[in-house]
This record gives sequence, C-alpha cells and structure tokens, in this order.
Amino acid sequence: MTLTATLAAAATTALPIADKGDTAWMMTATVLVLMMILPGLALFYGGLTRTKNMLSTMTQVGSAACLAMLVWVMWGYSLAFGPALGAPFEGAAPFIAGLGKAFLAGVTPKSTVATFSDGVVIPEYVFIAFQMTFAAITLALVLGSTVERMKFSAVMLFGLVWLTIVYLPIAHMVWAEGGLFYAMGALDFAGGTVVHINAGVSALVACLVLGPRLGFRKDVMAPHSLVMTGIGTGLLWVGWFGFNAGSALEANGSAALAMINTFVAGAAAAIAWLLVERVGGRKPSALGFCSGIIAGLVAVTPAAGNAGPFGVILLGSLASVACFFAVTAFKNRLGYDDALDAFGIHGLGGIVGALGTAFTMLPALGGPGAADYALWAQLGKQLLAVATTIVWASIGTWIALTVIRPFTRLRVDPDIERQGLDLGEHGERAYNY
Repeated sequence: MTLTATLAAAATTALPIADKGDTAWMMTATVLVLMMILPGLALFYGGLTRTKNMLSTMTQVGSAACLAMLVWVMWGYSLAFGPALGAPFEGAAPFIAGLGKAFLAGVTPKSTVATFSDGVVIPEYVFIAFQMTFAAITLALVLGSTVERMKFSAVMLFGLVWLTIVYLPIAHMVWAEGGLFYAMGALDFAGGTVVHINAGVSALVACLVLGPRLGFRKDVMAPHSLVMTGIGTGLLWVGWFGFNAGSALEANGSAALAMINTFVAGAAAAIAWLLVERVGGRKPSALGFCSGIIAGLVAVTPAAGNAGPFGVILLGSLASVACFFAVTAFKNRLGYDDALDAFGIHGLGGIVGALGTAFTMLPALGGPGAADYALWAQLGKQLLAVATTIVWASIGTWIALTVIRPFTRLRVDPDIERQGLDLGEHGERAYNY
C-alpha cells in the first residue's frame, strides 16, 4: 500500500472528535444537576422539617450526595455503564455490567462516549460526571421519607449498600446498551424509573421499616420555613433543565424540546395543584404551589424528549392531581410516615410519568411517534419497566436496611429525636434564638 493510500485509510478510520459546543453544554448541565442537590434539595427538604432538624436534613442530603459521587468513580460507573461481565458471562449484561472500568480504569481525557446521533461523541469524563450527579440526587431523594429520626451513620451505611444493589442495576437495565429495558425499547429520557420511581419506592420501604416519628399524628409537624422550601423549589426547577435537557447529551433540537417541556410541565402542574386545592375547599397554598411544580417536573422527566409541549401539559396536570391525593388522602388513610412525601411526589409522580410517556409519544399529542406507532406495545414495555423497578427497589431497600443493622441502629435515641437531630447528631443549631 502506498503512503497516500495508508494516510487515506487512516483518515477514514479516525476517531470522532467531541464537539466543543456539546461538551460545554454537557458540562453546564452537569453543574446544574449538582445545584439541584446543593443547595436546591437541601433547602427544599430542610424547609419542610421542623426547626430542630434543619441542619441534620441538609447534612444528610449533602453527605449522601458526596458518598454517591465517590462510589460512582470507584465502582458505580463501571457496574452501570462499563463493559459486560467477563467469562462465563461474556457479552451478557441485562442486569449489571462488570468491573472493567472500576476506579475509572482506562478513562483518559481523550476517551469519548457516543451520544444519540451517529458519529457524535462527548468526552467520557463529562458523561461520567453527568451520570454521577444522577446517582447522587437519587440517593438524596430517598432520605425525604426518613428525616428527623434516622441516624447519620445509618444514612451513610445505607447509601453505600443501596447504591450498589438498587441504583446501579436499575440504571444499567434502563440506560446502558445491553441493559434489559434499554434493549427492549422502554422509554426513560431522563430518569422516571431510574431516579424517581426508584427513590420514591425505596423511600416508602425505608419509612415503613423505621416506623413513624415520635408524636406522629399527635404533635404539630408543620414545615418550619416555607420560604426556604420555595427557594429550594426554584433552584430545583432551574437545575432540572440540566437534568432533562442535558439527557439529550448534545446541544440540539432534542435538548430544546426537553427544555420547553420542562417549563410547561412544571407550570401546568403548579396551576393544577392550586385548582384542586381550591375546588376541594382549601386555600391555594404556597406549599401546594411548590409541590405541584415538583410533581410536574417528576412526571415530565421520562417524557422530556419523547413528547410535545401539549402532551406534557396534560401529563404534568394529571400527575399533579394524582400526587395531591396521594399526599393528602392516601397517606393519611394508610398512616405511614413519609415525612416529606418522597413517595407521594417522586414515586407516584414517576409512575404516572413513566406510563404516560407511552401516550405522549402519540403524534396526536405532538409526540415524535410514527404514524404506525404501537401504543399498547409501548405501554406494555413501560409497565414492565415500572413493575420491575418497584419490585427491585422494594426488595433491595429492605435488604440494604437489614444488612446495616448489625453495624448501627437505624434510629436515633428517643431523647435525641425529641431534642432534635441538629444538636443530638451534629452538635449545632440552625438558628441561634
């Protein structure tokens, strides 16, 4: 082969180079998701607790997120998105990947990962960091059901086990090539199953295992600062654009669609919640406004790039109404103490969103489905992914809590719970008055 032919062959096999615009957008989206956790979720959850547990809640949220980041770079990324298991399971990875990229082995600044467009790539470090923030916020969301009574040491040990046996397999099954539901064609654009159903169901199991807070249904347990919750809501909504639009993995039309859907789903859900309150004889509340926004954002997450704006307006509104009844009637009837409604908002909202994604694909609702789109076949795939996530998260969470019991008590002592976890667990006060 001549030198000219050799150079021509090399040029045709050259690896694609990451576009600087896509890379810059994904780095920005990653930081936006971090903002959802700190300070967004920390303030949102912290404002909903009582004064004596404000710092404890913020510390648990932040520390759990930090733990998830470390787990992610050590073995999490590899098990979720790494190469398949070795022999005798070579090439078969429907439930979990292998440890070929543990501690980010083989990843360099020149490493790239493919996006959803042929020939388009982004730096692998950027993809790792982006997915790392998803793992971090999912663990933090679980804690919304257990605040004001779970020991800090139990939170950290639980997070270590839960991420490994619950989050990583679900993330792999839904988002990784070769994963069970990815291969099946189940749709989850930005985390309806992986993040919200996973976290919400796990939160429900965790609060049932821990039992209710002292004084539950007897003492007043109203939020101590709806102003902080409102600030946290705003930060969550802004960060959600990184969450949803960033899941396109490129700065393109798909990201733009996810962006406008994130606007209108949250807006529709907020108005829907306030309307339901008013029709039910209640006053339209600030807490309802914040809860509605989050319910809509949760529901649009799996559909963000799989729907037209009017489809997600309907989806967000429906999810908002469902979540309203979940946190006001369903929870009270069953009597479980999901302190900050992690299941009622994220679990149920995620279920509505994941199943509703099958409908938002319909061209009649502005979705991207083809004229011969098979609605019921897609709904079956969505239902199977949702059901598997519910079962996996339920059993895995129970196992995680059982495994850590020999090493630490799950709950603080009754005296510390009465005093407040700020002082009892951390030796500090949020407010000096």
